[in-house]
Parts: sequence; C-alpha cells; structure tokens
Amino acid sequence: MKAESYDIDERFVFSDGAKKSVFTILGIGLVFFVIGIISLAFGGGEHTEHALAFAGGEGGGEHAAHGHGHAYSWTSRLKVNLWINNIFFLGLTIIGVFFFAIQYAAHVGWSAGIKRVPEAFGSFLPYITVLMLVVFGLSYHEIFHWTDESLYDKTSPNYDEIIAGKKPFLNMPFYVGRMIVFLVGWFLFYRAMRKQSLLEDIEGGTKRFWKIKTLATLFIIFFAITSSVSAWDWILSIDTHWFSTMFGWYVFASWHVSGLAAISLALVFLKEAGYLKFMNESHFHDINKMVFGFSIFWTYIWLGQFLLIYYANIPEETIYFMERLESDYYSKFIFFNLFINFFFPFLAFMTRDAKRKMTIIKIVCSAVLIGHWFDFYLMITPGTLKENGGFGFLEIGLAMMYLAIFIYVVANTLSKAPLIAKNHPMLQESLHHNI
Repeated sequence: MKAESYDIDERFVFSDGAKKSVFTILGIGLVFFVIGIISLAFGGGEHTEHALAFAGGEGGGEHAAHGHGHAYSWTSRLKVNLWINNIFFLGLTIIGVFFFAIQYAAHVGWSAGIKRVPEAFGSFLPYITVLMLVVFGLSYHEIFHWTDESLYDKTSPNYDEIIAGKKPFLNMPFYVGRMIVFLVGWFLFYRAMRKQSLLEDIEGGTKRFWKIKTLATLFIIFFAITSSVSAWDWILSIDTHWFSTMFGWYVFASWHVSGLAAISLALVFLKEAGYLKFMNESHFHDINKMVFGFSIFWTYIWLGQFLLIYYANIPEETIYFMERLESDYYSKFIFFNLFINFFFPFLAFMTRDAKRKMTIIKIVCSAVLIGHWFDFYLMITPGTLKENGGFGFLEIGLAMMYLAIFIYVVANTLSKAPLIAKNHPMLQESLHHNI
C-alpha cells in the first residue's frame, strides 16, 4: 500500500463508548476502594496476620526504637497506597515525555507517526503534580520517618545521629523545594515541546523540529539529574538509614519499562479501534523489543544491587533485603516480582514473532505494568507500614481509579490534535517502516 493512501489527517475520537469503558473501570475501582476502606476501618484489616522479621543493628534499631513516632491506623495504609500510585503513574507520565524527547534528540524516524501517543502521556503531569503535593502534605509524617523533629534533638530519647547527619539534605524546605522544581520543571519542558509539536503540524518545514530537538536535549539532561534525585527523595528516604548508589538507576529502569509497556498497549488499542492504519508489525516489533530489552536491564540493576549488598554483608545495607526476604508476608512478593518482571516477559518476548502479535503484546505488557506496580509496592510498603502491610480491595480499587483517570486524561488529549504528526520531517520513514 502506498503512503498516499493513508489518512494522515485522522483524529482520535474519544467516543461515548470509550468514555463509558473508562468510567466503568473507575466505578469498579471505587466500589473495591470503598469495600477495602470499610473492611479496614471496621474489620481491623489484614495487618494483624502479618509479621516482619526485623533485624537488629542500626536499621532495625531505627524501626524498633522509633516506630515512626505514631501508632498504626488504617488511614496510614490508605496514604501509603496513594503515594505508591502517585509514584507509579508519575513514572508512566514522565516516561512518555522522555520517550518523545529521545525520538527528537536521536533523530529517530520509525516512531514519527506514533509520537502523539507518548506525547499525550505528558498531559497527566499537572494532575499528578497536584496529587503528589497534596498527598505529601497530608501524609509526610506517616510515610517519611525523617520528618519527625525529635530525631534531630540531642536531648530527645529519639535522637538519631545518622538521620541528624543527613539534615542538610533531608529537611522540609529543601525537600519540598526540590519536589516543586522537579515537577514544575518537567511540566514546563513538556508544555514547550508540546507547543512546538502542534505548531509543526500547522507550519511544516524543519524550524519546529530543530526547536523541539534543542528542548528535548535540555530536558534529557535535566531529567537525568532530577530522576535520580527524585528517586532518593520520594522512595529511598523512606528507609532513611539505608542507602544504595544504584537506586536512582533502579527506579528509572522500573519507570522506563513500565512506560514503554503502557505506550505499546495504547498503540495496540488504537490499532484495534481502527486508528493508525499505517502501523505494521515492524512498528510493534521496535517498541516491544525495547520492552524486552529494558526488562533485562531492570533485572540487571536489581541483581547488581542485590549481589553487591549480599557480598559485602554490611548490616546497614543488608537490612533492606532482610526486612523483605525474612518476612512471611513480603517475601512472596519478591519472587513474584522477579517472575513477572523478568522471566515472563523475557520468555514471552524472546522470539521475533511474539513482539509483533497484538494478543501476546497485550498479555505481556499488561503483566509488566502489574509487575512494576508491585515493584514500587515492595520499595515503599515495608519501610512505611512495617508488619501492617497488606494487599486487598483497597490496593486494587485505588490502582484502578488512578488508571481510569490517567486513561481519561490521555485519551482526551489525543482527541485534541491530529493523531499523526503530518508535517514531521521524518514521517515518510515511519509510514514505510519495514524490518
């Protein structure tokens, strides 16, 4: 088929049927959420059944001695789950922007026709920014141990020399300032690139392409720094005594493969709905070989971090894994995490044909998204809820609600501009892509 036969002016229509499906997900999620809240508030929740084996030493001493300065309440579990979903869906959002930027910075041609999909992911940034700030403002004391002022008072029995030594970095004004700079900076870069992308549709030529390339390059540099620091701030500082020089890379790897899987799923659903007719198996092959490759990269980082700590066997480093592996509750998630995030996508996507079949893509990419949600669950829950962690209706319902809102915002954004960037200078390469 010739390129001229494709409708490069096509627009995505966010139909009533599609909206109904999104609201159905939201409704089911809300029902599960309410059931979970009721069961926790009146039934005591699942936390009484779980027990963590906390080791002694500095890390264990922190948890045992201070206990985060407050008693457990079901509201703590709610706030922790809000934080998990904030971090996970922020990752999907910003990786959409990152993927879009990489295509311009690297002069990638094959993806020119599909760039509107990851570009639309960035439209969720204003909403997730507000959620990040609100949830942090309401729950910082229950999630972040270092916010307890008594830890810095030498006259207090709760004084912690290690945490006090980190005060120049971990203090509220600097921390909140960094959060605002990161989130607002990401959004401003996205808005600037989005503006130039839409102008490119109107004007044509290469002027806007080069402007986006410049913005994309600057964004990638900014993101390289801020993504690592945000990982330290928003997740690593939960386990304040623990540290890992690989943690920034680890969070980026989890975000990246999740974002790629979400982009791939969105493309499949659009293709099945009759859009993006120019897309062929080669396009799906390219995006899914990245899902395959970054699943391996995530595993490499996971294993590298684990083995370095295992070999050294230093108590203040091993406590992080001991709290998870020696727990009757959290240990099962460790093995599930490795299976669904590495072994399953590795084996399922190993062949060339598997990366091109939409049924297989939907199964594998959905599994990757679920698996990496649990990855963030494992990073955040043990350090915040300790033996009170659980997984049930609350977790499922809240994740479904976030998913529905994310899909609605992205789909609404897709409907506001041409689905194909018709004046992209490399569009013909994308329309004729064949490998």
